[in-house]
Amino acid sequence: MSDEKGSGGSGRLGRPLYERELYRLQTELVKLQEWVRSEGARLVVVFEGRDAAGKGSTIKRVTQYLNPRVARIVALPRPTERERGQWYFQRYVEHLPAAGEVVLFDRSWYNRAGVEHVMGFCTPEEHRRFLRQCPVFERMLVEDGILLRKYWFSVSDAVQEQRFRRRLRDPTRRWKLSSLDLESINRWEAYSRAKDDMFARTDTPDAPWYVVDSDDKRRARINMIAHLLSTVPYEDLAPPVVELPPRPPATGYRRPPRELQTFVPDHAAELGG
Repeated sequence: MSDEKGSGGSGRLGRPLYERELYRLQTELVKLQEWVRSEGARLVVVFEGRDAAGKGSTIKRVTQYLNPRVARIVALPRPTERERGQWYFQRYVEHLPAAGEVVLFDRSWYNRAGVEHVMGFCTPEEHRRFLRQCPVFERMLVEDGILLRKYWFSVSDAVQEQRFRRRLRDPTRRWKLSSLDLESINRWEAYSRAKDDMFARTDTPDAPWYVVDSDDKRRARINMIAHLLSTVPYEDLAPPVVELPPRPPATGYRRPPRELQTFVPDHAAELGG
């Protein structure tokens, strides 16, 4: 049972090819970053999709070599009582980029079209109002010069369940599996209908949705990054030539005795090998 088969590509992408191409694309992302900073551009990238669709791991690869002062990840917690009394988009506006910045939303204002709507965390009227206002809000962002890119990571029900089970077995990733994630299994079709309704209202010429088949995470990361780079007219701005100066001659400095400092224990020495 699935309305999202994630059937793009022709099988799992091999690791050697994946790692070579990923590094090449990450090198291009650094060039993109420098162009954004130099030109004073503003880039917003929205990552949405079902739980365990691979959004977080893709964001990690996008930002791996970027300057955190230029590229920020925004992953907002549940709204506070005060934020619930604001205009819905208000808490997101304050995280939008200034000139020379990139902001990646790990989930975004589209929470209202997905989990809030399906789980009953907003009223039907609040949901309808969101779908009316969202295209207007995004048009305002684009008209003001923000480069807005929206990606939906599409995963099949079978692959999602496999990833949930791996998280249950992995103590380093178990925190990623919440009660809401588990409930998404029972409400698969409700989420499908919500996503279809969201696309019908918010897939606009000003801010189109781009769907990423993500049953194969490696292929999804490569495809998403390559597409993002293809949509931004960045240039390769050659950095200034830097040469290391010669180290000056010693002037008699002596390091304090080691016993006067507290070093962390050499845990690595206990590992052997």
